[in-house]
Amino acid sequence: MDQSEIEAVRTLLSSKPRPVGWTERRQRLNEVGSVWPVADDITLEPVDVDDVPGEWSIAPGSDALRILMVFHGGGYCSGSILSHRRLVTEAGRAAGVRTLAVAYRLAPEHPFPAALEDALTAWHFLRGQGVEAKHIVVGGDSAGGGLTLALMGQLQKAREGLPACAWLLSPWTDLTMSGATLATKDSVDPLIHDGYLHELADAYLPGSMDRKDPRVSPLYADLTGLPPALIQVGSDETLLADATRFAAAAGAADVAVTLELWPHMIHAWPLWNAHLEPGRQALAKAGTFMRQHL
Repeated sequence: MDQSEIEAVRTLLSSKPRPVGWTERRQRLNEVGSVWPVADDITLEPVDVDDVPGEWSIAPGSDALRILMVFHGGGYCSGSILSHRRLVTEAGRAAGVRTLAVAYRLAPEHPFPAALEDALTAWHFLRGQGVEAKHIVVGGDSAGGGLTLALMGQLQKAREGLPACAWLLSPWTDLTMSGATLATKDSVDPLIHDGYLHELADAYLPGSMDRKDPRVSPLYADLTGLPPALIQVGSDETLLADATRFAAAAGAADVAVTLELWPHMIHAWPLWNAHLEPGRQALAKAGTFMRQHL
C-alpha cells in the first residue's frame, strides 16, 4: 500500500481544529465525507421512507430488485446522506445492487429510541415495497453498524424475517466503552477518542438507561440466529476491540462471521475510497460478500 494515501486522509482530518458544537460537528463531517463527490455514472433519487428522509442510488448494471440499506455513522449525533454518499454508492456498485441511504433522526435533539424507530420504519418500508427479506443487505459504519445490529435484534424479537447478511464497517458495539483499544490505540486514531465517545453516548442515551442494553450495545445481545456478517475494521482504530469482541461473541453463538483487520487503516476508511486504494479494496471485498449471500 502507498502510505502517502492514508497520510493524505489523516492530513485532511487534522487540517482544521476539532469542532465543538453539534452543528459544527455535523458540518465538518459533511465536509470531510464529501470532499470527493459521487461518481458521474451514479443515479440518485430522494425518497420519502414513510416520513424518514432517504435516498436511492444505483450504478449502471446493478440489480434494482436487490437492496443494500445503509445507516451512516456519526455517533448517533452527526452524519448524513451527504457525508456518506460516496461510501454508500460505491458499496452498492461493488455489490451490484440498488442502495437505500437512511437519514435517521439524530441526538441530542432526538435521543434513543428515535434512530432505532427510524431504522425499523425503513425496514418495513422496503418490505412494504415488496422486497423480500432475503434480497436485502443491511449495513453501516460506526454507529450505523451498531444500529444495523440493533435493528436485526428487534426483527428477531418480533419474529420477522431477517436480511440476507449484514455489513459492519468499524462498528460501535459497546456503549459502556470497555474495549481495551480505546486506550491502546488512542495515539494513532485521528478521529475517535474515549472522551468523545462518552459525550456521544450521553447525548444519545437517557440517563437512566443501562448501557449494556442490547438495543444500544449489541455486544451484550443474544446473537443466536443472526444472518452472516462481514466485519471490517482498521488496525489504527480505538474501536478495534468493539469489532473483534463482537466477532468473537457472534462466532460463539454460531453466527457465520467474517472478520477483516486492515493494517494501518483508520476509522471507516472506505469513506475516502475515491482517494484511498485500501478503501476501494475493502468495498470490493464487501461487495463480493454481499453477492454471495443475496
